[in-house]
Amino acid sequence: MQENNFQVNKHTLKTAISKVEPNKLVTRGYNQKDLIEKIKYGDMIFLILKGRLPSIKESKMFNHVLVSFCDHGVTPPSTQTARIISSSGSSLNSAVAGALLSFGHKHAGAIEKSMELYQSNINSLILTGDADLDNKLIASSAIEIYNAFESRNEKVPGFGHRYHDEDPRAKKLIEMAIKESCVGPHLKLAVSIEDLIYQNKNIKLNVDGANAAILSDLGFSPDLGFGVFMIGRIPGIIAHIHEENMDEDEFRRFCDLEDVVYGGH
Repeated sequence: MQENNFQVNKHTLKTAISKVEPNKLVTRGYNQKDLIEKIKYGDMIFLILKGRLPSIKESKMFNHVLVSFCDHGVTPPSTQTARIISSSGSSLNSAVAGALLSFGHKHAGAIEKSMELYQSNINSLILTGDADLDNKLIASSAIEIYNAFESRNEKVPGFGHRYHDEDPRAKKLIEMAIKESCVGPHLKLAVSIEDLIYQNKNIKLNVDGANAAILSDLGFSPDLGFGVFMIGRIPGIIAHIHEENMDEDEFRRFCDLEDVVYGGH
C-alpha cells in the first residue's frame, strides 16, 4: 500500500486510517456515514486492515472466515482463562484481555505459522519465474514441504486437531472457496500438502490451516491473519464471559483442594 506523502513535524502522528474533523469522520477515504449505510461489518474490517473495500467474492469469503473463527466451546485455553478471570469478579475487559493474552504458539499461533509457510513457498515459486503456478508445480512444492518437515520430525502447522479427525470447519471453508471461485495458489498448496499428509498419516487440515491459505489468497500478511483470528474469536469469548457470570458460581477454580497432589519436598 502506498502511503501518503506529506510533511510532518516530530510532534505529529501520521495515519492513513481515519481522519477526524468536526462533524465528519473519514476512514480509508470513505465517509463513515456512507459506510454505515452501505457495507457489512466484515467489509469494514477488510477495509480497515487492507485499505480497500473487498470485491463481492472477497467479501463473501472473508465473512466465511470470520464466522468459522467465532467459537470452539469451552475447551480452548483462551475461553477457560476468560471464564476463570470473570468468576473472580473482574470486569469484562479484563477477562477479554486475559483471553487474548493466552494466545500463543500452541493456541492460535498455527494460523500465522501456516501463512508464513504458504506465502514463503508461493513467493519463492514466483521469484524463480514460475508465475503461472500450475497445479503440477504447486504439487511439487507440496512434496518438498512435506519431506522437509518429515526429515526434521516436525508437525506441519495447520494440520490435525485434538478433537476432530476431520475439522468440519476446514472442510466447509474449502467447499465455500470452491463455490465462491476463491481458490488461489495458497489454498491449492494447502490442499496438496493435505493429500500427502492424509495418505501417510491420516491427518487433515484444521480450521487454522484452511483459513491461513484463504487469507493468504485474499492478500493478508501473517500478522494480520492472526489479527483476523482474534477479531473472529472475541464474540465467542464475550459470550462465554456473560454465560459464566449468569450461570456459574463465583470464584471458580480448576480443581478442589482435595484434588491437588503435592510433589515437592
